[in-house]
Amino acid sequence: MDDVAILERIAVVNRGRRLEYFTITWNAFEGLVAVVAGAIAGSISLVGFGIDSFIEVTSGSVLLWRMSVDAEVHRRELNERRALRIVGVCFLLLSAYIAYESTMDLWSKKAPEHSIPGIILACVSLIVMPLLSRAKRKVGHALGSAAMHADAKQTEFCTYLSAILLAGLLLNILFGLWWADPVAALIMVPIIAKEGIEGLQGKACDECRS
Repeated sequence: MDDVAILERIAVVNRGRRLEYFTITWNAFEGLVAVVAGAIAGSISLVGFGIDSFIEVTSGSVLLWRMSVDAEVHRRELNERRALRIVGVCFLLLSAYIAYESTMDLWSKKAPEHSIPGIILACVSLIVMPLLSRAKRKVGHALGSAAMHADAKQTEFCTYLSAILLAGLLLNILFGLWWADPVAALIMVPIIAKEGIEGLQGKACDECRS
């Protein structure tokens, strides 16, 4: 690898680190707001969304570690597999929690209460998460990092969960459809679980090999 390529890779790694710092900061803030707002409103879906954000803080921390050891060329492949597996565990934890909370919502027939902070948070997340996911994919492609691509997918799932949360809150407020949020969330569970299993198996996505 020539000097120019090394400098370019260092620049991409630094960009990846900045993205993960932002991910950790944003998700910590998002999780705190969602959990507090959910507790006040008695909304299990909103609290669950907040806990999802805290899980993503773990994922972001793992990827930040991944960036810090990137320069160790001989250990890069081993570190990549380890990071990918840890992100995979985060996916599985996320899918299990969503399945549990959605089932409990359907069983108890408890609709989320009105929460203006929750609606605002979901709307902002719908703007922030797609942009962040796209930026992570670019870094993952530049580094050939399956772990970064996996984290980008997890960020993308946060977009879906934001849409699910917002739809559930709005449909409940406007039409009284209390079951809309848990049913939509359950649809996401097998997709998220599949990504978790692939992460544990250490499978690299096709984009990482291109």
